[in-house]
Amino acid sequence: MRKILFGAALALVIVFGVRYCEHTKDESEQLRANTALIEKQIKNVGKLIVTEGNYAQVFTYEDSKKFYVDVLSATKKALVVVNAEATIAYDLSKVATEIDELTKTVRITYIPEPELKINPNIEYYDVQQDYLNQFNARDYNIIKSRVQKGLEKEVKNSTLYSNAQNRLISELSKIYFLTNSLGWTLEYNGNAVTDSAPIKL
Repeated sequence: MRKILFGAALALVIVFGVRYCEHTKDESEQLRANTALIEKQIKNVGKLIVTEGNYAQVFTYEDSKKFYVDVLSATKKALVVVNAEATIAYDLSKVATEIDELTKTVRITYIPEPELKINPNIEYYDVQQDYLNQFNARDYNIIKSRVQKGLEKEVKNSTLYSNAQNRLISELSKIYFLTNSLGWTLEYNGNAVTDSAPIKL
């Protein structure tokens, strides 16, 4: 009788042991599968996002020089017309992440800064210049610098900038939706990303 009971108990231990090992193996395989899926999603997100916009500026450039103890003056001026194409790009291949399988957490550790490029086409109209004060390279450099600074300010205060950020957040949110569906947590800047606390740049 004792042998029968011992045999039955041993059989139960073996069965439960096998099932526990199978369960642990299944959990480990599922964890690896989820990790691979998250890594694939992060790789898919890693692309270049480019937002484009067109801008125009019109202003008058004027410069005066005085001669002979301010008795004579020579003035030059021109109407400057600018048409520019601006692009804001986020290279998401530079996004850095950490995957913690133990706590089932994905951490976004770095998001690249936006790259702003402005390509202005500058045209000059109604150019007026004196023999003693003619347009030269210095004037064109001053105008170009003024155009660049003015356009940068305009772009950063425009919807182009916010649209680019929204597109960036939309791409990064794909990581959140996947991690959330798998029961993982997404963190950025040390804070958990949730429906009520989305990614903020």
